[in-house]
Amino acid sequence: MAESVSAAYARGLVTLAVARGAERQALLQRADIGADTLEDPDARVALHRYAALMRAAIALTGDPALALHYGESTDISQYSVVGLIGRASATMADAHAQLNRYVRLVVDVETDGDERFRLDQDAEAMWIIDTRRNPNAFPELTESAFAQIICGPRLLGIPPFAKAVQVTHPEPTHAAEYRRVLGAPVAFGARRNAILADPEILAEPVQRLPSYAFGVLTKHADVLLDSLERTATVRSQVERLLMPMLHTGPVRIDTVAAQLNVSRQTLYRRLKAEGVTFAQVLDDLRHRMALDYLTTRKVSVTETAYLVGFSEPAAFSRAFKRWTGRRPRVS
Repeated sequence: MAESVSAAYARGLVTLAVARGAERQALLQRADIGADTLEDPDARVALHRYAALMRAAIALTGDPALALHYGESTDISQYSVVGLIGRASATMADAHAQLNRYVRLVVDVETDGDERFRLDQDAEAMWIIDTRRNPNAFPELTESAFAQIICGPRLLGIPPFAKAVQVTHPEPTHAAEYRRVLGAPVAFGARRNAILADPEILAEPVQRLPSYAFGVLTKHADVLLDSLERTATVRSQVERLLMPMLHTGPVRIDTVAAQLNVSRQTLYRRLKAEGVTFAQVLDDLRHRMALDYLTTRKVSVTETAYLVGFSEPAAFSRAFKRWTGRRPRVS
């Protein structure tokens, strides 16, 4: 999958960093993020660019604990429907369930299992476990997530519930700030990223919005989630990159992999996990684009051959017959 965050989430980080002394344009340049992207409510920012943005923000503000402070100070309902759904939930248990359901709208990352924040509970303890894969590659995301989970409810007047915190990354220079922000002892270099919580917190009432708002908000979130799932496949990303390249002639997997900021082998492996190869994706895209040019746009056969990447009309004609069983013609 292509890991990403919502543009609004990235914009919130920029807003905080600028308020703390960073220069906006320098932040965006270091992260290679266009200013227009952050103004588009439906846009996504690749996770590696968001990581670059976070690290640029830390450097330019001189605040090594900026990720903790982002999670501590930011009201998620100000930039995501996910936060509003939380406020419309009846109890903390309901809010947690909705967080797992819709968290990908804010931060979409690979996880071990179906839930990002799994609850492990028995008679004596309850752990909120972050199942994000490879967390130590970007520990700041753990910092902001845990700060948001623990501090967000405080904004609603809900009592503190964290008893202890475990993180897998090594102890940073700003370790003391963890205790202040999270309000609990922190164990670094642990085997998992988890929060030990008071089980009674699940019954705590939350609802700060009218009950009808819950249905309206979740319906909207379902539409957004469906859109995200339809565009989040590696195949869809490859196709979007290929479209403007087709007319240039043969396209190599190495070229596309470089634009996705992954190795050739990684792209091959990710496509294989979706049941396709690069050659199949390219061939199918040429097929669909050729049909569009010939039937909808009324482009000539020779021009269509060129536009979908064939140097010779004869080669295009053979491919078209393989795709459809007939020779190409404008219809």
